Amino acid sequence: MSTPTNKQAAGILARWKALGLPAKIGTAAGAVVLVLLVLVLAARWITALEPVKDFLTTYPGASELPKSAPVGIPAWLGWQHFLNMFFIFLIIRSGWAVRTTKRPAAHWIRNNKGLIKTKNAPTKISLDLWLHLSLDALWVLNGLIFIVLLFATGQWMRIVPTSWDVFPNAISAGLQYLSLHWPTDNGWVNYNALQLLTYFLTVFIAAPLAIATGLRMSGAWPKNARTLNKIYPIEVARTIHLPVMIYFVLFIVVHVTLVLATGALRNLNHMYASSDAVNWWGFGIFAASLVVIVAAWILAQPLFLRPVASLTGKVTK
Repeated sequence: MSTPTNKQAAGILARWKALGLPAKIGTAAGAVVLVLLVLVLAARWITALEPVKDFLTTYPGASELPKSAPVGIPAWLGWQHFLNMFFIFLIIRSGWAVRTTKRPAAHWIRNNKGLIKTKNAPTKISLDLWLHLSLDALWVLNGLIFIVLLFATGQWMRIVPTSWDVFPNAISAGLQYLSLHWPTDNGWVNYNALQLLTYFLTVFIAAPLAIATGLRMSGAWPKNARTLNKIYPIEVARTIHLPVMIYFVLFIVVHVTLVLATGALRNLNHMYASSDAVNWWGFGIFAASLVVIVAAWILAQPLFLRPVASLTGKVTK
């Protein structure tokens, strides 16, 4: 998507004002703050009750891991974390561009030669969609590597429930977060139950849903497979795909907020420096990764995408 000119930017702002978007955003933000305040007060009242205190004592917020579970976060997991973050940010950006851009600045059509040959002629798609699908493919490849390493190293035990008490412990952790008496965490050894369930949902449910619905809407899906298309209509995929994207956005917001609010230096060292120390190394690597992501975000426009897309197809207006 090309960078807007001053006139275009002024036009966008004018339309926003005409639609009353600033006022609506302010109202929505106020409503969110009010709801959070009510939830915090309610959680503080509930956690002060004796039966709830007993519940929190019995279920402190974390399930015990199997004895064979690994301790610590290896370097490969840190790299996977960065690559996942890199791809998901750009996937959200390009997906939103595909959904909102009415007149794409450029289009791409695949060269029907080389390794990938089809009987039917390739379909012309927008350059935004080309970027979205290309990033999807890289994200899926990275995810497959992640899953293989996860099970090969035993790290799966840290994000897959292995006992039923994970559910009451997750309720306990949720109440502690809401009451602002946050659970004492040591992510280097064991995530709390709410984190565990959220990571499980993200890796094993949300990500596969994003892939399955994205594949159904892509040009790679067989158009003439009538029975398969009846079983899995494209309308179903479209209905699911956007909420999954919204889930990822919310997950990122909450995840980053809690990382920074519950011991930023130590948490960033866990994820980026593979260390349980409290120093600035993890923060420095995290800051550098943000620079890379912001640069990629800015460069993800036709001027810079055309030469790359031209390697596998023809780029036109």
